[in-house]
Amino acid sequence: MVETFLPIVTLSLVVSGVALGIASVLGFPLGAWLALANVPGKRVIEALIYTGMAFPPVVVGLVVYMLLSRSGPFGDLGWLFTTNAMIVAQVVIAFPMVAGLTQTAIDGLDPALRLQLRALGASSPQVMWTLLTEARAGVLSALIAAFGSIISEVGAVMLVGGNIEGQTRVMTTAIVLETRQGNFELALALGALLLSLTFLINFAVIRLGQRREAPAR
Repeated sequence: MVETFLPIVTLSLVVSGVALGIASVLGFPLGAWLALANVPGKRVIEALIYTGMAFPPVVVGLVVYMLLSRSGPFGDLGWLFTTNAMIVAQVVIAFPMVAGLTQTAIDGLDPALRLQLRALGASSPQVMWTLLTEARAGVLSALIAAFGSIISEVGAVMLVGGNIEGQTRVMTTAIVLETRQGNFELALALGALLLSLTFLINFAVIRLGQRREAPAR
């Protein structure tokens, strides 16, 4: 059973980890910028982000499928039914969540902090980094929420990945397959493992955040 679990678990963590990393690199700066900027079109961008947070994952999968299919604009990449397509779908799911929750976290800070940083001569990148650091509890919440949404996602990754054994099969799609085949013990074992891994990773992230917030002695 270990030989069955290990490739599925490893692929699940790799795909979701890479997707979360990309979504964070894109989402943190955008969320911070939306919290700080006051430019035309800001409300439209915010509306798009919050719409993206509530977008059905299976629809995301359908859109990515159409974009990566042979008749789609990115069909020449040959990514459909590969881990690359799964990562793309998960990035699209996680990105608005990271950006939106990051903006909310920074908006919750004392506005005087921004004025103080400006008065001290901090540049825009320095202000953004400081505010992200001060709002790290909310930033960690954004990471946890985004990770939870993509590690447990089924529809999108099945559409674009195809659930191919040894290539694109992850824990969620394996649970669906084993349930359909009547292998409930294996499905339940995978489900328990998924919950356990998600708990352990989230717990580790929370503990890391608490250590950084602890005052130096």
